[in-house]
Amino acid sequence: MIVEQIDTSFLVYTDANGGDPDKTSPTLKKYHKMLWSKPLPSGVDFKLVADLPDCYLYHKSQIGEFCLSSDSITHSYKYQNRKQWIVSQIPQQVDELYDLGSTIGAYIIFPQKKIDGKLTINGARGFLKLIDDRFDLTLECIRLFYLNRPSPMKDVLDRYSDYFRLFENFEGYVKFFLLDDLIDSNENIKFYMPFDNFQSPPEFKSIDDYLRYKERVSAFVNARNGRIEVWNIEKNQ
Repeated sequence: MIVEQIDTSFLVYTDANGGDPDKTSPTLKKYHKMLWSKPLPSGVDFKLVADLPDCYLYHKSQIGEFCLSSDSITHSYKYQNRKQWIVSQIPQQVDELYDLGSTIGAYIIFPQKKIDGKLTINGARGFLKLIDDRFDLTLECIRLFYLNRPSPMKDVLDRYSDYFRLFENFEGYVKFFLLDDLIDSNENIKFYMPFDNFQSPPEFKSIDDYLRYKERVSAFVNARNGRIEVWNIEKNQ
């Protein structure tokens, strides 16, 4: 039997040929297929196909048809213009987070295709100022979706409700994608920064703010990489 291994230290930009790793890294695509081709909470096997020309990863069965794309869930803001005033002051710290955010623990999959020409989940995460590509804030929106409560991303999550129903509830979603270390025992989000219930856009007011953010993001990604390693070992036993 050939044992497939996931190297959680591998930096996916290194084999992306200068492109966006979400689209051009063969290793990232391979890891996504390995990780998420597994039984859903319902017991249905969520087998993913990776060789369709117009779909990054594809699933079709009695539960539906899904075209899925890769999305980074860790943002160093290294290249975001609005934050150059702070990231330019601490380039080493930013590069460290950028590299950690290039490991498999910092990626997830979402539905790929637009519905009615509107934003995808990937697009909304970057476009909405109240989210600013923060995954802790995205996950809070997903938590609220399962409770049928409003959030800045409610419209886009509702458009893809058939996808989120695959996981039955928030706990099912968290467990499936190994996101356990970003929630507490009461299924509340462990926010990277103080949270004001989406009353204002998230901002760094100082270098200390960024370093606090980096510390908490890094703790989550490292913990998730650890969960991925355990999952990979158990799968191959």
